[in-house]
Amino acid sequence: MKFVCVCQSGLGTSFMVQMNIQSLLEESGVNIDNFELEHMDVGSATPDAADYFFVEATLVSALPNIPTEKIMPLQSIIDKEVAREALYKVLDENNISHQ
Repeated sequence: MKFVCVCQSGLGTSFMVQMNIQSLLEESGVNIDNFELEHMDVGSATPDAADYFFVEATLVSALPNIPTEKIMPLQSIIDKEVAREALYKVLDENNISHQ
């Protein structure tokens, strides 16, 4: 499963979210080899780039081509618990067990 973390410029913020998701996957006890993570800017995000897109909530409107069910809006990009909730929602929806 592929996750892309998206921010305005595709640099610092999206990379920070990517690192948080990576850490959360490792903590959750899933097989990390089943996941691919990347980060990019909003202009580069296309529907076929990932299974799910983690994005700061105010940027959701900048992704009109991405189906809403693939977007995981984050109310806070610095709060790891917000990222955990979004990640676990994806895992649960895909019947992937986690700790």
